[in-house]
Amino acid sequence: MRRAGSGDGDVLGGIHAAAWEAAYAPFFDPAFAADGIASRRTRWHARLAAQDATILLAEGDGRPVAMSVFRSSSTRPGAAEILSFYSHPDSWGTGVATALMSGTLRHLRDAGFTRAHLWTLRDTPQSRRFYTKAGFAESGATRTYDFGDGKPLTQVEYERDC
Repeated sequence: MRRAGSGDGDVLGGIHAAAWEAAYAPFFDPAFAADGIASRRTRWHARLAAQDATILLAEGDGRPVAMSVFRSSSTRPGAAEILSFYSHPDSWGTGVATALMSGTLRHLRDAGFTRAHLWTLRDTPQSRRFYTKAGFAESGATRTYDFGDGKPLTQVEYERDC
């Protein structure tokens, strides 16, 4: 595991696009999904330049295959929010994502955070099982999120101690 650097935009984009295509694209019209996948491949250069969050990469089989993005929560003073957590579908089931989550939580503890929260789509059972296995529990909060197609999807919040 390592911090993402300024040259990792394409790597982050590849992980995000592949994971988003496998997990989220089925929720959208095919043309909208294709645009979403393409934009995820290129948006990480700007995100790295903004330096508004910590981005970690984890390797599997000698290449980066999973990523986490986190910072102080904008809605919960003193807590951290995991904004993005994706692993390439080729690495699903290998334990890389579990190791990355452990490393992410260690980073949060070392930074002084005692709680973390995140949001995931309600209708993605694989991600929900992963977060539960990682020690997160549903907070009971839900919200809708519009990815830009005008058809908001329901998200559920998970939280845990760091």
